[in-house]
Amino acid sequence: MAVLHLGIDAEKVVVAQRPLKMRAGRSRRRSAGSVSEAVPLPGTGRSIGDRVRFAGRLAMALGAAGAVFALSGVVPWQISACLGAAVVIAVFAGQTRSAPTGVFAVPHGDRVHVLWASAERAAFARVMDVARRIRRTWPDLAGMIDPQVADHDLTRALDELAALLARRQEIRRLRAELADAARADLPPGSSAMIALAERRDRVEQLWQETGVTANRMLSAVDAAALAGESWIREQRLRQTTRDADLMLSRITAGIAQPAAESGAELAERTAAVVAAYRELAAGV
Repeated sequence: MAVLHLGIDAEKVVVAQRPLKMRAGRSRRRSAGSVSEAVPLPGTGRSIGDRVRFAGRLAMALGAAGAVFALSGVVPWQISACLGAAVVIAVFAGQTRSAPTGVFAVPHGDRVHVLWASAERAAFARVMDVARRIRRTWPDLAGMIDPQVADHDLTRALDELAALLARRQEIRRLRAELADAARADLPPGSSAMIALAERRDRVEQLWQETGVTANRMLSAVDAAALAGESWIREQRLRQTTRDADLMLSRITAGIAQPAAESGAELAERTAAVVAAYRELAAGV
């Protein structure tokens, strides 16, 4: 499977088979297997006035430096001026890109899923957290699973879930539209109302079916994470037990007499010595 590109900003979730572009601001990308996740960066908040003033001060500084170089004959003034202008333009463009908070553009084409509704966005964000938990278990499951196969299955599950949630989002919108239309002041037995009721029943059936499927997919991902984490905890507990056995064997090895009995002998000898000194002192 090709790389799956994900982007989550303040207004939507974008899942696509091609790299995502920014509508505004910048983003930072991080990859895990065949999933590339883009995270929008917070904006600097610099206004256009701030950027223009900074560009003006930079242009004056570069112009002064270029004049010095030109007068000294190091660099011709034409080249110095071109370089200075290019630097000012590049800096201004960079500040313009970083001023707003990052927002992803919506790509066009097939295999693109955009989640706008808060419920679907929250569900996908939760499954992304679970996917990260699953990936963290793979190093401890070496030899038990094939990481490439597991990565392929997990990436495909994310893509399929995004498609299902996008479909459920459309059904949610259609349900709301049909519910509003049902409030029309028409006789209950009219052909229009009967047709509307049939459509509402069909939409409700699709709503229930997609809900069951989405819950099943979410439960499967949760189960995968819990299975790996449970196995790791069990193995760590077994290792702790083995370490405790080794420590106990080292502690008890070679001890002929418990420390408590040696302490008792020392106490008896000390008491005898003290008693003897007391008798000598009494005789004096």
